[in-house]
Amino acid sequence: MLQATPHPLGEEFAGLDPADPQYATAVVDRMLAAARAAAASDIHLQPAENGLQLKFRIDGVLQPVAVLPAKLAVNIIARLKVLAQLLTYRTDCPQEGRLRADGEVEVRVCTFPTLHGERAVVRLFGGSQEYQRLDDLGLPDDVSRPLRQLVAETSGAILVSGPAGSGKTTTVYASLREIARETAGARSLVSLEDPIEVAVPGVAQSQVNAAAGLDLAAGLRFLMRQDPEVIMVGEIRDRATAEAALQASLTGHLLLSTFHAGSAAETIGRLLDMGIEPYVLRSGLLAILCQRLLRRLCTCAQPSDDLDARLGLPVERVWVPRACDACGGTGYRGRFLLVEMLALGRSELSRAILARCETPLIERLAGEKGMIDRWQRACRAVSDGLTSPAEVRRVLGISASFPRHSGSGLG
Repeated sequence: MLQATPHPLGEEFAGLDPADPQYATAVVDRMLAAARAAAASDIHLQPAENGLQLKFRIDGVLQPVAVLPAKLAVNIIARLKVLAQLLTYRTDCPQEGRLRADGEVEVRVCTFPTLHGERAVVRLFGGSQEYQRLDDLGLPDDVSRPLRQLVAETSGAILVSGPAGSGKTTTVYASLREIARETAGARSLVSLEDPIEVAVPGVAQSQVNAAAGLDLAAGLRFLMRQDPEVIMVGEIRDRATAEAALQASLTGHLLLSTFHAGSAAETIGRLLDMGIEPYVLRSGLLAILCQRLLRRLCTCAQPSDDLDARLGLPVERVWVPRACDACGGTGYRGRFLLVEMLALGRSELSRAILARCETPLIERLAGEKGMIDRWQRACRAVSDGLTSPAEVRRVLGISASFPRHSGSGLG
């Protein structure tokens, strides 16, 4: 297994004097700067017996950076709290706040009490200047063309599903910007989020406030009185929100939202399990995108004839990661989007939804209708040398088998 090379930030920290009153400030400032430079999405500060473990999540994978002195862990976490305007004296309960690093990058700080002290996770909402439009996402043509047509619709729901960290919100934001720019302010765009991650010009963005009784479901009911035409809901998490959101899609509003599910077909199954009526899904849903982010192989990757290296994927050739200075010894540089799109219509697929058919049948029918699923796209990416079978298994699952209804996707 490839190991990342030691992070230079560890050497910088070693050169700091722990006795300096400004030690915590210097650590936090350098940590945030280094995380931005490394394009990290998250910073983990994990208290342990041997010290405060610092890790960066880069390209979706946690990488160790340094171990800071245990006796100064409280000061370092307190410094983050000060920046995020949190209560430094409350160490016994979770807290969440925001700060703006260098006046550009939005940062969310979340703390949580643990056995060895407070744990902090910092989310960097980077890339606000990237992925502005749908063209920037790297979507395949068979997805980008119909999606561009769907965001021009006047009613119906478009859901973007996938696990946490798969770029769902980025896709929804890009769709909102697409609508805002194409309509030049001629459509009323609103959003209800928890929390607001990035400001989108031309969209009236609101954030839930549980203390004030403004949750997603209640907020949606009030937004319907704001004369909206396009509504973005940050995430559908429960039946009440799902019902309110899909009802909006049935009453002349275009709805965009995210949902946690492993596949496009599974999204339908989970909504049915929530108690959403099949006719609402059949009539309200325009399409479901399910996406993942896979790491892209570095140019140091090499082809392999080892059959075991295929890890059960039906591919004829594979490239495997090596290690070089450019990729920091990981074998990968950057990520790309793996997406499947299930478009609903008056078809056998719609009848299957009305009949509450199981997820495997819905997925098979979608494949027969022309949907290129995540496994087919993954195999194509492996054969093209974009990623490795190990990365596919890391993201899509080790125990998962290649669906019988899928072809190799290489034709």
